[in-house]
Amino acid sequence: METTNILNVGATIMIIGMGTVFSFLTIMIFAMKLTSIILKIINKYFPEEIENNIKTKSIKKNNEEEIAIAIAAAYNRGGV
Repeated sequence: METTNILNVGATIMIIGMGTVFSFLTIMIFAMKLTSIILKIINKYFPEEIENNIKTKSIKKNNEEEIAIAIAAAYNRGGV
C-alpha cells in the first residue's frame, strides 16, 4: 500500500512540474512573438540609420608584374 501511494504522489508532483514548465514556455513564446510584432511596428515609424562607412577594397586586375617580382625575389633568396 505504501509503494503505490508513494508512486501516486511522485506522479502527481511530476505532472504538476511538467505542466508548470510547459505553461511557462508557452507564455514565453507568446511574449517573444508579441515583442517581435511590436518591434516591427516601431521600426516602421522609427527606422534605424544605416551608416555607409564600408571601406571598399581596391582590386587590381593586372597584378601579373607584382607576382613576377615576388617570384623573382623568392628565387634570388633561394626560396624556390
